[in-house]
Amino acid sequence: MIRYFIKERVSWILFFLFFQLLVLLMGFLDVSIPFQSVGYIVFLSCLFFFIFLIVRYYKETRFYHELKRHNQSFDLTTVPHANSPFEEIVSEMISEQNTTYKSQLNELRVSVEQEKDEILNWIHEVKTPLTTMQLMIDRITDQPLRSQIMYEWLRVHLLLDQQLHQKRIPFIQNDLYIEKTDLQILIFQEIKSLKLWCVQKGIGFDVNLEIKEVLMDAKWLGFIVRQLLTNAVKYSEASDIRIHSFVENGNKKLSIQDFGRGIDARDLPRIFDKGFTSTLNHHDHAATGMGLYLTKLVAESLHLDLQVQSKIGEGTVITLTFPQENEFVRLSM
Repeated sequence: MIRYFIKERVSWILFFLFFQLLVLLMGFLDVSIPFQSVGYIVFLSCLFFFIFLIVRYYKETRFYHELKRHNQSFDLTTVPHANSPFEEIVSEMISEQNTTYKSQLNELRVSVEQEKDEILNWIHEVKTPLTTMQLMIDRITDQPLRSQIMYEWLRVHLLLDQQLHQKRIPFIQNDLYIEKTDLQILIFQEIKSLKLWCVQKGIGFDVNLEIKEVLMDAKWLGFIVRQLLTNAVKYSEASDIRIHSFVENGNKKLSIQDFGRGIDARDLPRIFDKGFTSTLNHHDHAATGMGLYLTKLVAESLHLDLQVQSKIGEGTVITLTFPQENEFVRLSM
């Protein structure tokens, strides 16, 4: 801070030094004035000026020292009290900016809330014709055509479901209900929703559940399983998907293993990044890069751990580890 103080007043300091040199010059040129007395006056002037600078430094920089430690919040009580006209100008500007930013922030919040509500309302409205379409598809007798249309219907349904949960994730803490969840019912329900897609691709399921029950939010756990199964089916062809629940080191785990195209080693650290698709199959326009990103967000909110192992051409294993005890468990007791 002292560097800024001197830099701010360098012109004043230079003017004072110039004036002292001028006094010395006058004393040197005017023989009627004792030069020793002139030098003594200049010495005292410089000494008092130096003391004056020190006093002013501590007094004038106090406000800015405290302002620098200001926590950048909208709480004006943390802004230091102004003791000079210039400090009052700064304090007033901070107050005006704070009011402006608060107003803009409130407007943005209202706008975001309205947009979220409109999208959620639109998603719910679209689900009605989708349900009607499913009933109409069930009446189609041409099996190949029925399978193709049902596959496209399922894609739309899954994208809408993903969008719906994406809008709910920021408020997930308000939508949690921790209960004993039957893994078998949940998993078979998700498999059933993908049945026609799996039949079309020749994909089966090998389910082995040593652990039948976990303490978790069933709806959001279902979303995680749905996203993992959708990815497994999407990138597999004519193979089985293995689903296994077990206990390891005292933790309940659920693994989903496919034998599809796999994930390149250089892509593994990035698969949960928003919008990341693949470097190996970058031309795949069907990938959105949102499924695993949303899955990771939900898993973190539920204090679940996701681990991925994969090799190109051999498939992928994603292991979901349930915590032994977390805040949701304590709240439910």
